[in-house]
This record gives sequence, C-alpha cells and structure tokens, in this order.
Amino acid sequence: MQFGICLKVTKMIENKTFIIAELSANHNHDFDLALRTIQAMAQAGADAVKVQTYTADSLALDVDNEYFGAKKEGLWKGIRPYDLYREGMMPYEWQPKLKKYAEELGLLFFSTPFDVQGVDFLEEMDVPIYKIASFEINDIPLIEATARKGKPLLISTGVADLSDIELAINTCKYVGNEDITLLKCTSQYPATIEQANLKTIPDMKKRFGVKVGLSDHTMGWLVPVTAVALGATVVEKHFILDRTLGGPDASFSMEPQEFKEMVNLIRDAEKAMGKISYEITDKDRNKRRSLFASADIKQGDVFTESNVRSLRPGFGLPPCHYMELLGKKSSRDISKGDIIRMSDIN
Repeated sequence: MQFGICLKVTKMIENKTFIIAELSANHNHDFDLALRTIQAMAQAGADAVKVQTYTADSLALDVDNEYFGAKKEGLWKGIRPYDLYREGMMPYEWQPKLKKYAEELGLLFFSTPFDVQGVDFLEEMDVPIYKIASFEINDIPLIEATARKGKPLLISTGVADLSDIELAINTCKYVGNEDITLLKCTSQYPATIEQANLKTIPDMKKRFGVKVGLSDHTMGWLVPVTAVALGATVVEKHFILDRTLGGPDASFSMEPQEFKEMVNLIRDAEKAMGKISYEITDKDRNKRRSLFASADIKQGDVFTESNVRSLRPGFGLPPCHYMELLGKKSSRDISKGDIIRMSDIN
C-alpha cells in the first residue's frame, strides 16, 4: 500500500468521521456509470468508495427450492437470491481500474469480500481496509481470513446478537488484529428512523472497547448526523447518481446532492461537538454579576443591604462574598454605581 494512502486511512479513522459512499449494485453493469458515480462521490465530499466483491456463487446456489427460491416478501419479493446477486455483482476485472480512478480523485477504495477467494483477490489489489457485511458476521472462517491481512476491519452488526459480535471481535483479536470498528446497522431496505436505535452506539463502544460507526439504510441525513453526535466515527451510505436509474439498491441510496448535504451536516456536527471544556474567557467572565455600590458610601460607612447590590457586569467582587461583606466598614469613599473590591473592606 502506498505510504500516503496508509497515512490517510489512519488520519481519517482517528481524527474525523470517516464517510464512506457505498457503490454496491448501483453500477447497473455499466463501467462508465461506475466511473461517473465515483467522480460524483468525490465531489460530494466522501472520504472513500466501497464496493462489494462477490459472484452469485459466493452467496447462493442456482437452485429453486424453499431456501434459494424466489423471495416471498420485502424489497426483492419474487426474485431468487441467485438472480439478485448475479444482477448486483461487480465484475472483478473492473475493480483494480476503479480503485486506480478513485485514488486519483483522492478517495480511498476498498470492498466487502463475501468469500475467501474474494479476500485474496482484494489483497492482491492492496486495498487499505476490509468490511464484513451484516449477514456474514457469523462466517467465522471468512472473518478470520480477512482479519489475518492485518488491515483495519469494519464489521456490520445488522443481524448480530451480543454473542455474534463477541465471537467476531475475539476471532479478529485471536489472529492479532485489533483494528476493529463495529458498524451499528439496521438490515432493512430501506430502514425506518424508529428502527435505528442509535443509543446502541455508545453502549457498543463501552461494552466492546472498540471504535463504533454506522452503516445506514434510512432515507436522509438525520440518522447519520445523530449517530456522529453519539460517537460514531464512521458513516456508510449507499450512493447513486439518480434513483430513477433503478437497480437492486436504488430505492435506499442517496443521490449526490443529498449525500453532499449529509457530509456538510456531519462536518458541522463535528465542529459543534468540539472538545470537553469548562473554561471561560475573561470577556465571558465579565458578563456575570458582581457587587456594586447602590448608593454613595463614605469611608467608614457600614456595608448594608441598602447600599450594596449584586448586578451585572462582573468587574467587581464576586457575589459569593456578599454575606461576608455585610456589616463590615468601607475603607474608602465609593460612589453609587462603582464596583466594590476586596480591598474596600476595612
């Protein structure tokens, strides 16, 4: 891997939200469309483009039975899995060319492998990151083979329970790879806002002791921006030039202007979160209250509730000294409206 690309991976994942544009099946088997989509991803502010590396045989059998027959519900109702995957797969020979083009545009290019052969293919391409899809989180041999490459690993958790996540993490650590980011995911296409359950993000971070991000299938930017405010360090969204192009993933993919708006809002959210700070400037400090003479006070006069008040601004003695001040004598003449200082107490 080129040193510059490696450094970029580290800086992006550690220092700001890493925003991934998922190409998925939105190439529609048109190489030029894939190129134009990657160009639009760069223009929309993505940090990376992610593709998927599989053949139909990586995921299903070409048979028609109760397991591999036409789906009976959902977005892909009436379509056999094998046919769906054959429609969505990206030709392997495209991927090195798309990687080169993406990197020329300043994007990172990586993929989700769905079998060990895909992992080996991607390793030959020297991709900087790998992702494990939600439905593969229990494919421990695949996770182990991927983790052994020693690259940062993103793992989606859309169909995982606690034991699945623990096993996946332990598998990575067993082979010496601890650069793991879990992606909170709702495996519905599209998913509703109510299904996001974003409170899981800080819990995952605390419970598993790894970085946590979001792989999102809701429409719009609300869920990703909220996730960043809750600590997500990675956001992944499907990207398409135009939803009217159709295709298996078109209905839940973001168009370029929508994606750009999301990126801008995430960057604003990062600025708003800032840092943990309880400091105030002297200018702000002076906006607060302090003690003033509310009547003329002569030297030797006693400070009372009638001649001392707590008012803005804060250039004088802080109000916490008010009770201490009452009953004491003034060491100087103080005009009405002047501040009271500690040195004024005789």
